[in-house]
Amino acid sequence: MAIYSIANEFTMKSFHAWLLMAAIFSSASTWAADPVEPSIVIRHSEDKTYYEYSINGEVREIKVVPKVGPVYYLVPVGEDNEEFKRQTQSNLVVPKWVIFRW
Repeated sequence: MAIYSIANEFTMKSFHAWLLMAAIFSSASTWAADPVEPSIVIRHSEDKTYYEYSINGEVREIKVVPKVGPVYYLVPVGEDNEEFKRQTQSNLVVPKWVIFRW
């Protein structure tokens, strides 16, 4: 009877460990399926360079760097992203966290 109890306890512990690992790996795959990384597309023309900043496929801002003159930004107005407002400063907030320093 004691041998059956020890074997049954070992089987339950391994089952719980397997169940925990399955939950961890399945949740990690669902997190990876929804990326939130920004993308930057750089386009060149004869007199300007455009930096198009997008997050999840939505244009957040276009930085325009002319060969002559100051840099300016085009920010979409409304939900359709067809109209843009010209600004002199960026609206994007970039996290600047220090995670580790030595």
